[in-house]
Amino acid sequence: MRVVVQVVQNASVAIEGKTIAEIGKGFLLFTGFTQGDNEETLVKMANKVKKIRIFLDENGKSNLSIADTGGNILSVSQFTLYGSAKEGNRPSFVKSLAREEALPLYDKWNEILKVDFPNLQCGEFGADMKVSLTNDGPFTLLLDSDELFGRAKQ
Repeated sequence: MRVVVQVVQNASVAIEGKTIAEIGKGFLLFTGFTQGDNEETLVKMANKVKKIRIFLDENGKSNLSIADTGGNILSVSQFTLYGSAKEGNRPSFVKSLAREEALPLYDKWNEILKVDFPNLQCGEFGADMKVSLTNDGPFTLLLDSDELFGRAKQ
């Protein structure tokens, strides 16, 4: 599982010209899934997102979590996070989880996030979304579950 965490002043998602989700200050999360991702992975990643200290404190240090600041979250699915341009110039998405497997994970991911962030806003899985944002900082991190937690033996 990969999550791009962007600290934003605001962000929104529109489909066919209609805004379906929007937030003020907080995180815009782009999330992608791969083989082996499961509910345990989702819980660990949600805890990392909740606890990661990347908001500035009163001394200008990255020392506050989103929970500390009362920030909002906008969650957007993005299978291209597992795209690879290693060979040739056309990206391959073979490591991206198929829609039938990824959709239930994305729904569960949002369900887990909603426990701590009841005002969670979400994009629409698989839709042609137009995402708008104002980066704050900019501060952007890539969280990779394999890198953070290792892959469980299967």
